[in-house]
Amino acid sequence: MNERYLSVIQVAELLGTTVRFPRRLIEERRIEYVKVGRHVRIPESAVRDFISAHTVEPRERSRAHYGRAA
Repeated sequence: MNERYLSVIQVAELLGTTVRFPRRLIEERRIEYVKVGRHVRIPESAVRDFISAHTVEPRERSRAHYGRAA
């Protein structure tokens, strides 16, 4: 079991957000988490999965949209 478990503060720093955002993800059960007593920990793999699931890839534009060269 080499999984690393992050605190809410660590997840917020990793995502570049306030602490409120990962807390809201937990409350809405949009991210996997573990309760250890009264402490909440988020597996690092769950953060990676969340990021990859919400990553928007850029669209390729065809050359026809660029217009004609002079």
